[in-house]
Amino acid sequence: MLRPRIRRRLPHPTQRQHLGAPRSPTPPVRTPKGFLMAGKRTVLTVRLRRLAAMLHEMREQAQLSKEEVSAKTGINVTTLYRIETAQARPQRRTLMAMLDLYRIGDEQREDALELLSDALKPGMSRAYEGSVSEVYAAYINFEAEALSARHYQTSIVPGLLQTYEYATAVIETSMPKLEASVMESRAKARMDRAANLAKEDPLELWVVMDEAAIRRTVGGPVVMRGQLDRLLQEAKRKNVILQILPFDAGAHPGMAGSFTVLDFHDPADPELVYVEGIARDELIEGHNEIRRFGVIFDQLRAMALSPRDSAAMIIDAATRMG
Repeated sequence: MLRPRIRRRLPHPTQRQHLGAPRSPTPPVRTPKGFLMAGKRTVLTVRLRRLAAMLHEMREQAQLSKEEVSAKTGINVTTLYRIETAQARPQRRTLMAMLDLYRIGDEQREDALELLSDALKPGMSRAYEGSVSEVYAAYINFEAEALSARHYQTSIVPGLLQTYEYATAVIETSMPKLEASVMESRAKARMDRAANLAKEDPLELWVVMDEAAIRRTVGGPVVMRGQLDRLLQEAKRKNVILQILPFDAGAHPGMAGSFTVLDFHDPADPELVYVEGIARDELIEGHNEIRRFGVIFDQLRAMALSPRDSAAMIIDAATRMG
């Protein structure tokens, strides 16, 4: 049975804890615990986050404050902050000025320039950035390059495993005022994300889903039956573990809401957590935060049915649909 490889790491060099933005694609605002990614022109990607961490570390190793860097290069302090927190991509000349000041050698310089070049490339979310929140768009980009995902879902089937009909029914019900074109784009985004499970180096997915997600009829019996059949098919993949947390498990640590823990191939990319909420979604970093969600997930999977028994429960739910 697949066991996603999980690595524990030290905190990300930038020490960011919370990143979040409203669900609607509107300009974000500052928060006390972190930042909301600003501007549709800079949606967070794996390589942009890595470049930001690298530049922050380089400045610290050079023992320079942001104000000192600004005085020596002419780069605005606010711009430096935004670059080091992955809220903005530096222009090439800006990056070169920073590397020169920090006296970076050829090898590291080449790495930084390569990261900048890669950060300029559109992420998987590019087609949907006008119809989803910036945080969700960033999550799509991270998920596309993740090694593994540990996902807990409360009341609906995870988006990565949804059928188009089920996804459409969920979006129409939860966001009825959205334009039809935006609803369609959001549903298509979920369908395209599913390719992460079938690519050459597929995402290792471990899902714990509340029983409510398979018992609640969404979109009518026909749509729900098709969704349950899809779950059974996806559960057969070698890179997918699917467990149901039954009602009779009682109270559990995931009652506060759904979340996903992403782990990456490169040690330079720290784990992060995506938390879903009604008002807004969040991307969370930091060793203590990641560890807390990891512990919660471990508790949930221990309380859930085995994959075999979970499949039997899904079959039972599908049979009851008629």
